Amino acid sequence: MNLLLTGSAGFIGARTCLALLDRGARVVGLDNLSNYYDPALKRARLGLLESRPQFTFHHADIADPAALTAIFDAAQPTHVIHLAAQAGAGASIANPARTVQANLVGFANILEECRQRSIQHLVYASSSSVYGLDRALPFSEHTGGDHPITPYGATKRANELMAHSYAHLFNLPCTGLRFFTVYGPWGRPDMVLSRWTAAILRGEPIRVFNQGRSTRDFTYIDDVAEAILCVLEKPARPNPAFDPRAPDPACSSAPFRVYNVACGQTVPLMRYIRVLEECLGKKAVLQMEPIQPGDVPDTSADVSDLDRDFGFRPSTPIQVGIPRFVAWYRSYHRT
Repeated sequence: MNLLLTGSAGFIGARTCLALLDRGARVVGLDNLSNYYDPALKRARLGLLESRPQFTFHHADIADPAALTAIFDAAQPTHVIHLAAQAGAGASIANPARTVQANLVGFANILEECRQRSIQHLVYASSSSVYGLDRALPFSEHTGGDHPITPYGATKRANELMAHSYAHLFNLPCTGLRFFTVYGPWGRPDMVLSRWTAAILRGEPIRVFNQGRSTRDFTYIDDVAEAILCVLEKPARPNPAFDPRAPDPACSSAPFRVYNVACGQTVPLMRYIRVLEECLGKKAVLQMEPIQPGDVPDTSADVSDLDRDFGFRPSTPIQVGIPRFVAWYRSYHRT
């Protein structure tokens, strides 16, 4: 397969590229290196990739249709992994226009390029943010997902709906992956683990929302990359049992599927903090605050479909993942 991966300098994108390169694949990467957070971190990730001869990089924006067409013309991909996006639920509240431009306009451009070139499989990033107001835990792909509470979550749900329309109209195999709280080495500095680590090392308070009562289904970055690779090799297919009188949102009579990607384990936020303290050898100063706008109290994923269809289930516990992050953080920031 000829692979095009968007968002290749991002947290998930760079790790997925490395996993593909380690398996001997040739990868064409695309990223706009936006300044949403320090581009130096993106360039450092990119440096790891550009040292590999099987990797080719294009600096471009998916919201620019002409630039995207030129890259597709040059790469001639058979498979596309679409991870480029304006990340961050909070950022989408502060600047919804930026989120719409990247996540809706950009995704529409990706779909058009895939349609015109008969791409064999489009795997794209969705998010647990689509579940929004849902409170029936664990979250299932077969129920819920229609009440997101941030512009970011709404764009990700819209991506799934747009993908379904292209799968139906143009027989484009599309698989969406709903990622749950991804963490690990090379993580974004705006993510909670990076923010807390920096604050604890400086002796500053960490902000703990919802008075520390929240729980999360944390997913280690290597597990996420492995899930993407597993899914990539098996294009979505129509479900012959699909009943339009009782439609299942996770599948279709078209080649369309949606999967949760998570450990399927609920971890209290305070337990997450305690493990981080142990790794840093330093206690955190806790600043307890109410739940913030756009946040949800709990997340937990049903990952039985991913396990059944691909024989893979993310399994890295925080007791393994957080120490790996801390070791990377100390090395990268020379603390």
